Amino acid sequence: MTAGRRADRSESFGEALLGKILDSAHELPPHLIGPLIADVVDRLGGRRPQVLLQDYGQLLLVPLPGEGLTGGEPQVIDDSEAGRCFLDAVPVEVPREDGVRVHLPLLDGGDQVGVMAVTLDIVDDHDRRLLLRISGLVADLLVTKHGYSDLFFGVRRGEAMSVAAEIQWSLLPPLAMIMPRVAVAGILEPAYDVGGDSFDYALNDDVLHVAMIDAMGHGLDAATMATVAIGAYRHARRAGIGLPEIYDFMDRAVAEQFGPEHFVTAQMMQLDTTTGRVQWINAGHPSPILVRDHRVAQRLVAPTTLPVGLGGSVPRISELGLVRGDRVLCFTDGVVEEHKSGGEEFGEHQLIDCVNQLERTGRGIRAVTRSLSHTLKQARGGRTSDDATLLMVEWRG
Repeated sequence: MTAGRRADRSESFGEALLGKILDSAHELPPHLIGPLIADVVDRLGGRRPQVLLQDYGQLLLVPLPGEGLTGGEPQVIDDSEAGRCFLDAVPVEVPREDGVRVHLPLLDGGDQVGVMAVTLDIVDDHDRRLLLRISGLVADLLVTKHGYSDLFFGVRRGEAMSVAAEIQWSLLPPLAMIMPRVAVAGILEPAYDVGGDSFDYALNDDVLHVAMIDAMGHGLDAATMATVAIGAYRHARRAGIGLPEIYDFMDRAVAEQFGPEHFVTAQMMQLDTTTGRVQWINAGHPSPILVRDHRVAQRLVAPTTLPVGLGGSVPRISELGLVRGDRVLCFTDGVVEEHKSGGEEFGEHQLIDCVNQLERTGRGIRAVTRSLSHTLKQARGGRTSDDATLLMVEWRG
């Protein structure tokens, strides 16, 4: 730039559209998100804006109510254009008599909040660029406002939810995280009545920390125990101590709170996202599965210690070097111990068969984890008498 000259800082059309959202977001009440989106879409020359949120069962995309937003019936994720946008996290354009219906993924840190849809007369690259940026701001806005209102809980709730499930859902981190080096995706079943299963993760600098737990029993007692276990895990993890010390801290927390007859199976992992080196300890939990080249390569069988709360010996750390694209699937015993209608236990062999079938599709980790959970439930005759939780980690290299 020539000395003494200043860059043009006048507001462009695109900046004005994005600025409308940013300038309004700070003090915007959650129920007024609809009119804001409608105004921005109208300025772009669009119409019939719609925001669709994923239900807790991960089966439907449900319209968010609000002045200026288009309503309608929930859309089935596996059988709709909006669902295709949601699963693949890519825009989907559908030509119609009145223009082009554009579906845009609402992404926040890789977690899929839902889908935004809008109709335009025609769509060019400038529209696509602006719509993607608008949808990114809308996703951030929805996530930010989620903590201030029950509006979004009500939209996503397809049936009555137990108190235990209410506790567990409030405890969870986002169900998915997609980053350049690592990705995580999890799902809980039964979504509206889960009790003792839970998971947690955190990406601290270059290290991904992961934990999956299964508290004994069902209902509110199990949810309370899971809350203590996850709280103790987070406290210990944030203190920067090692995996054996984390186990010891969790063990003492559960034992002191609930006594010697109660326990929580647990598995804790740490993945160095720069090298792919993963370390883990197993406290009475089912062994994870390693998926390599889109097939199950092995079970990560390793030494175990007693479940958290039973005062086990110092756990041994197991290690493995991952290859770029490797996925590690963790699951609770409810996934494989459910009995089918004929009385036979579902078992690990059928789990592995399902994983291999879905991995051949080549879809992203979030779509595979969701499909795997629903496929497993269908294969068990739609029954889930125990919590059945999946958590998949992918090292992207």
